[in-house]
Amino acid sequence: MRRLILVIAMAAAFMIPLGCGTSDKPSKVETRPSLKLATMTAASHTYNQGAAKLAELVKARTNGRLEIVVYPDGQLGKGERELLEAVQQGTIDIYVGSTGPISGFSPSMAILDIPFLFENHAHVDRVLDGPVGKQLMEDLDKAGFKALAFWENGFRNLTNSKRPVRTPEEAKGLKIRTMENKIHLTAWKAIGVNAVPMAWGEVYGALQQGTIDGQENPVAVIYSSQLNEVQKYLSLTQHVYSPAIVIVSAKRWQGLSPEDREVLAKTALEVASFQRRLGRENEEKQVTELERKGMKVVRKIDKELWRKAMAPAVKEFEAVFGREKIAAIMKHP
Repeated sequence: MRRLILVIAMAAAFMIPLGCGTSDKPSKVETRPSLKLATMTAASHTYNQGAAKLAELVKARTNGRLEIVVYPDGQLGKGERELLEAVQQGTIDIYVGSTGPISGFSPSMAILDIPFLFENHAHVDRVLDGPVGKQLMEDLDKAGFKALAFWENGFRNLTNSKRPVRTPEEAKGLKIRTMENKIHLTAWKAIGVNAVPMAWGEVYGALQQGTIDGQENPVAVIYSSQLNEVQKYLSLTQHVYSPAIVIVSAKRWQGLSPEDREVLAKTALEVASFQRRLGRENEEKQVTELERKGMKVVRKIDKELWRKAMAPAVKEFEAVFGREKIAAIMKHP
């Protein structure tokens, strides 16, 4: 009997009587969606500056309905491929990153990785903001993505810890990390480089330990990732232009209201010009700063030599994309 009374007393202690600070009506749950945006680059990189601007404008334009939370520096994955797979599955909502790994999901995107496809930034903008860019983004629909805009990674350059490199001949024998991209691998192998595909999250450690000699990336990545700490030489080869792209998970896109979709799409396009300008305006300052920190910069590069050395890669992939299509981009007015 005493045991029964004790059980009843304990049960009563955990009951909350009606009228004591509670309501018969269920509380209203806030349903404001939060979108996870992931990048592999340091918080100071232009991807994340663009992402912060996108988040700010989208929140204001939807009166707080749509909130974007930015996760930089590989917080949500070891490499861009891993982030893309998570976006495809719907566990990450937005990807901002290089188009290099996207060819594994949408093969047509790989045409942008052809060496020396673009002459300068004006040429880039005409192509990516025109029909070519629009078609490449539409092709991503088949892979479970919704592409919103091309942003910018930049023209890629070679760094290494062994020697100054001016010519393709001087690069021979170096063990260089590349993206997991067939065209990049083929182009580097054509000049005798030992090309090693590797997720970006592993690169700094591999350079530090000496398991690879170098890597290739735009100046903004080299600078924001502080590669000067583990790389002695920077060669401004500008061998490939690397776009960035803003991609939303198709699953999450379908769950947004038409109004919020419109705001997100228009704002991503608007921020593109802001994000591209940031990198272009800062590049020379960053190169000078890398020099100040002890990096040896090789500025005088004979690009025609590099173009000829990587030509076998272009020829090989003409069979994939068509010579006319590649030529049309190279000669875009």
